[in-house]
Formats: sequence, C-alpha cells, structure tokens
Amino acid sequence: MTTEPRSSSRPSVLFVCAKNGGKSQMAAALMEHHAGGTVEVHSAGTKPGETLNALSAEVVAESGADMSAGRPKPIDPGLLARVDRVVVLGGEAEVEPLEGMAGTIETWHTDEPSARRIEGVERMRLVRDDIDARVRVLLAELTATRTS
Repeated sequence: MTTEPRSSSRPSVLFVCAKNGGKSQMAAALMEHHAGGTVEVHSAGTKPGETLNALSAEVVAESGADMSAGRPKPIDPGLLARVDRVVVLGGEAEVEPLEGMAGTIETWHTDEPSARRIEGVERMRLVRDDIDARVRVLLAELTATRTS
C-alpha cells in the first residue's frame, strides 16, 4: 500500500500510548479542544485496551475538553505514515518509524504522580495538566509551521 502525501493544509498529529484508554485519549481531546479544528487529531494504542479510563475522561471534562466518544484502537499504519507528528506518551509504548514516514516521532515522558504516592483524581489532574501544557506547546509549533 502506498500512502499519498497529505493534501490538507491542516497539520496532523497522532497521539499514542499503550492501551489508548487514558493518556493518548486525553492528549487528543485536549488538542481538539485547543485547536478548534485547525489540527487533524488522532489517537491509538500499541496494545489497545477495551475501555476508556473513566477518571481520565472525568478530569478532561473538567477542563472543557471531551474524550467520551473515544474508543481504544490500534495504530493504523497508513495514518502513521502520513501524519506530521507522532507523539508517544509515557514509557510503556514504543512506535517504530516506517520507511518514508511523512512526520517525526517524539516521546513525552509525562508526569507520574503515583511515583510520589499521589493517587486518584488528584493524580489524574496532575497528569492532565502536564499533558495539557505539552499539547499547547505542540499546537503552537504545528500551527506556526503552517503559517510561516
């Protein structure tokens, strides 16, 4: 299968974590929220789980974003090949580059409050806030590239 170059003027990003039920879904929802349609946003998992993390969805909703319609899914190789950026969240997931990939892969080693014995909703809010800050920086980077 050959992947044609993207014709869209919108930058694109694929967020990946292991289960695609928490961090990558949070990042995608936050990017959608902040980008307002200016970025094509996707998420996937290297070993997708069955459901979304309910606490992740709850704290994302507190910030005005919505991940409730998401569902865990595997990485689509065609999508992986054509997006401008692949962001791997955490150390559990690894994404190997494909030959001829259009974009780059980067890893975000996100805050893990449980290492500091912070659990529950407080933990998840700290994770959300870390991801949110990184998403905002990425959004500025992706949209600056398209307007310059």
